[in-house]
Amino acid sequence: MSSDLSPSEGHAEPAPKKAAKQILRDEISEGLAALERPWATLFVSALSGGLDVGFSLFLMAVIQSDARDKLPEPVVNILVANMYSVGFIFVILGRSELFTEQTSLAVLPVLRGKATLRALGRLWGIVYVANLIGAAIFAGMASYIGPAMHVFDYQALGHIGHRLMDHGSMVIFLSAVLAGWLMGLVSWMVAAGRDTISQILMVWIVTTAIGLGGMHHVVLGTVEVLSAVFARQGIGGWDFGRFLVWATLGNAVGGSVFVALIKYGHARSVDTTE
Repeated sequence: MSSDLSPSEGHAEPAPKKAAKQILRDEISEGLAALERPWATLFVSALSGGLDVGFSLFLMAVIQSDARDKLPEPVVNILVANMYSVGFIFVILGRSELFTEQTSLAVLPVLRGKATLRALGRLWGIVYVANLIGAAIFAGMASYIGPAMHVFDYQALGHIGHRLMDHGSMVIFLSAVLAGWLMGLVSWMVAAGRDTISQILMVWIVTTAIGLGGMHHVVLGTVEVLSAVFARQGIGGWDFGRFLVWATLGNAVGGSVFVALIKYGHARSVDTTE
């Protein structure tokens, strides 16, 4: 049977790749929306983000417990790193607020002159505190539920926590800069994605790299370190405080400087519109 359609008419054209200036406009719009949200809405969304990202720790501990004596260590590390990405997929695709996304995203409207530093500080403060509360709650739950259900043991939590903590403060800071840089790129890349599958792939690639490299992410790292504290695995409150200070500073620098400032400068050079 003949058809009057040309070969190309029967197929949907692929969506065009977004230009840098369009991604910048999308990111500024999203950042403004976050800056203008009521504090209660922000807090609940960020609390959800801190809780949801904890599922990464839970699954990492399961793999660590089940595979550490059965598979070579490099294979275990790769499997654990893949579990690292799960919580971030939940948070980013679920549109919850995460501090390390906002270190770059919310900075863009300020750079464009559409928001104030005071508004940025308000957003960062609310999201940061709520993220940490959610992370601490999940750490307490995981350190009790996992061993009680025999899905992982305390030693797995200790191994994960010590991997973050057994470094000097400057190493933690610089590692956190890299993690904040990569998390800022996640936001930029998700905005560039044309469908949900591509967005999931981007989140998975970047966050798996963070997990495989053992980099310091302040929110998920809070779940990792506090679960080891609660499990009494040789990490104390002072250790957690040291981690929190340097990871927070590093993530903020990585997202704000290496993503927000540089991407803004690049995109602005080809975008003269508001």
